[in-house]
Amino acid sequence: MNRLSTLDRFLPLWIGLAMVGGLAFGSLIPGLEEALDSLRIGTISLPIALGLMLMMYPVLAKVRYDELGHLKGERKLLVSSLFLNWVVGPLLMFALAWIFLPDQPEFRTGLIIVGLARCIAMVLIWSDLACADREATALLVAINSLFQIVAYSLLGWFYLSVLPGWLGLDSQGFEVSIWEVARTTLIFLGIPLLAGYLTRLIGIRRRGEQWYTETFLPRISPFALYGLLFTIVLLFAIQGEAITDEPLDVARIALPLLAYFLLMFGVSFWSGYALKLGYERTATLALTAASNNFELAIAVAIGVFGASSGEALAGVVGPLIEVPVLVGLVYVALALKRRLYSRSEVAT
Repeated sequence: MNRLSTLDRFLPLWIGLAMVGGLAFGSLIPGLEEALDSLRIGTISLPIALGLMLMMYPVLAKVRYDELGHLKGERKLLVSSLFLNWVVGPLLMFALAWIFLPDQPEFRTGLIIVGLARCIAMVLIWSDLACADREATALLVAINSLFQIVAYSLLGWFYLSVLPGWLGLDSQGFEVSIWEVARTTLIFLGIPLLAGYLTRLIGIRRRGEQWYTETFLPRISPFALYGLLFTIVLLFAIQGEAITDEPLDVARIALPLLAYFLLMFGVSFWSGYALKLGYERTATLALTAASNNFELAIAVAIGVFGASSGEALAGVVGPLIEVPVLVGLVYVALALKRRLYSRSEVAT
């Protein structure tokens, strides 16, 4: 933990304070909820859109897009990661959402949206702390970032509109258009992804990789957290009445999220161990599979359903649960390293 900056080390605290601040603003300033909710185009809130873009860009500027070709020799790791991230993860969240929230379609939908948004660059922090394979983690992050552009809207439509009908589940008439999800994904992931790629390309060409990695990225990295906290303050200001009237709703959303992170980590770590990937890549596999792109989930929930929706509330509870749980799972990974792997491997 000492290797993290003060901002990153106390991220759960900052998120909690942002939630409290948002609730306070919403209750103390008359008409704030209506004023914030009125600044939108369609269902996209302009102030929240600004926060989301600010949150996504620094993360995507860190991804090493030029190293994707190096995964050719890592077929076992790549196939395992893609299967866990894009088959097991969404199915597990779908099941947990229906088990824990059968009577809450908005919260259930928000959880499924979280489950579909796979990990991006924040997992690099957990990977580094757990002594996992940093380069393999960066490559898997790049693969997931690009794959989400193509797959997210299709999977969103399938899990929210098609699969419930196939299983005979009562979705209470809820349907989501594939084009609504695709549009939001392209705006909130496509634009910062392109900006991050161009920033890396131009920055390295003009100033060199050392300057880009050691000077530029540390300068812009805090803005991801600033954007997240700004977005959370606005969301909880808009959602203040719903949260204070029904505080147990947050607890009901938190339970399936907690189960999801623990199960995904356990299944993925066991898979890596069974495949004999070695500790470093097993930890990489487990942490990337257990992490989620909550920035994209929040953006999609707001863009499709609006900032005052139950889906948006479920999305914003995601980082509140994920951050402390992933910190704890780092220690679990290190404990498993000592217990399951040979002394020679631990020494390396």
